Amino acid sequence: MLLAQLGVRYERREVDVVDRSNRLELLGRLNPGLRVPTLVFEDGSSLGESNAILWYLARGSRYLPQDPFAAAKVLQWMFFEQYSHEPNIAVVRFWVAVPGAPVVPDAEIEARRAAGYRALDAMERELGAREFLVEGRYSIADIALYAYTHVAGEGGFDLSPYPAIGAWLERVAAEPGHVSITA
Repeated sequence: MLLAQLGVRYERREVDVVDRSNRLELLGRLNPGLRVPTLVFEDGSSLGESNAILWYLARGSRYLPQDPFAAAKVLQWMFFEQYSHEPNIAVVRFWVAVPGAPVVPDAEIEARRAAGYRALDAMERELGAREFLVEGRYSIADIALYAYTHVAGEGGFDLSPYPAIGAWLERVAAEPGHVSITA
């Protein structure tokens, strides 16, 4: 989404999220974690991890505040996304909505779903007081958390008790250059 919002042209390549048998061949020299997304530049250099990519691309743009404290708040929300949000909301969505995903015991799904709701609770508290996560303005913190929040319903998360998140999702979707994760 950030690439589109910055007006940067890019080529997108699909990678199977279930069959990881060719990851070493496909990503071995590009990303030590063998994960997607991996951004490959024209000179052949590469950068992995979604939030590192967002940080790199946002430098000097309106999507990353110049004030050091505000920039640190952006990082705070991006770390929250990686440690509290993605491992629960995105993982549950993968387990229950992606054909061919591993079969996981219901107890594990429900434990992760409960943790996902705690992450949503934290976001709701913050977004109840402001339009966007940092300084009340749209940033890569919003992009990072929007990615799996806007498709949380696919993982069985009910967002109806979260009116501030619902309004925030609409604001993010209204940003010029918006792209859905499923686009």
